[in-house]
Amino acid sequence: MTGNTKIESTYKSKETEELIDIIFYRPFGYVIAKLSYKLRFTPNQITIASIFLGIIAGHLFYYNSLSTNLFGIMLLIIANAMDSADGQLARMTNTKSRYGRILDGLGGNLWFMSIYLHLYFRLLNDGISPEFFLLILLAGISHSFQSAYSDYYRNHFLYFIYGKNKSEIDDASALKEEYKNLTWINNFVKKFLMRVYINYTVQQQLLSKNLINLYRIISRKYEGDLPEYVSQLYHLRNKPLMKYFNILTTNTRMFVLFISILIAEPITYFLFELTILNLLFVYMVTRHELNCKTIYLITVKHLSKESQDINGNVLA
Repeated sequence: MTGNTKIESTYKSKETEELIDIIFYRPFGYVIAKLSYKLRFTPNQITIASIFLGIIAGHLFYYNSLSTNLFGIMLLIIANAMDSADGQLARMTNTKSRYGRILDGLGGNLWFMSIYLHLYFRLLNDGISPEFFLLILLAGISHSFQSAYSDYYRNHFLYFIYGKNKSEIDDASALKEEYKNLTWINNFVKKFLMRVYINYTVQQQLLSKNLINLYRIISRKYEGDLPEYVSQLYHLRNKPLMKYFNILTTNTRMFVLFISILIAEPITYFLFELTILNLLFVYMVTRHELNCKTIYLITVKHLSKESQDINGNVLA
């Protein structure tokens, strides 16, 4: 197995990878994952380390100092590589877990919470009105919805194209039942993480009515063994959207964030979040939901025809 093949084996799917991930973050993450394996670090330990690095990076963006900001940028790049490495190590060692995935998602939120708050206080020092915090808050809420839906889209893409084993899809109602069975005294960390994940999943499902309808009818009827016509139709209609959904994830944000910090205009980042990314988000959700509705109606018609054929054969 060549070096590139080994790295590709740690992808979720090459179709869902961004160019910068393939060129930089996956190879860098693979090196970290291999070193971590030799040192017997677990994926969750890498995740926790990346959380601390990301929070520290956010603090360094508070200072109006180019050298300090450059150090913060470097730390955030390393944290992002470690965020890649934890998943790669989990796939290398077959130690994927739901709680690892929850912790990973929580880590990203903590990074940007630190970044947003420290940039807000930096802007206050520069004389901006305290009321600007409302725009920061709106940017954070927008970011949260964009990232959550993009993750939801990616996992459903993996489900419809590659099957159940490649995806990580959970339903909020099922999670709530599991949550009830955990106690704060005996399972404090797990219950806290589950509560965070339930909120995240509810957020994902708020804008996904047609996607959920399609997923439920397919999973109930075929139990994860998808018919080829559904996979082909989903791929045909939704693969072109992948490059746009990737814009709503971390890498594009980091690029704009780094530029805005290097030119000492952090407000540029928040304006980008509230305008361009939100407009793209609304467009992509609308397109994706329309595509899912079309595929759902075709599937219902196909299932109805199958049922009529079976009934006709039985009657004959």
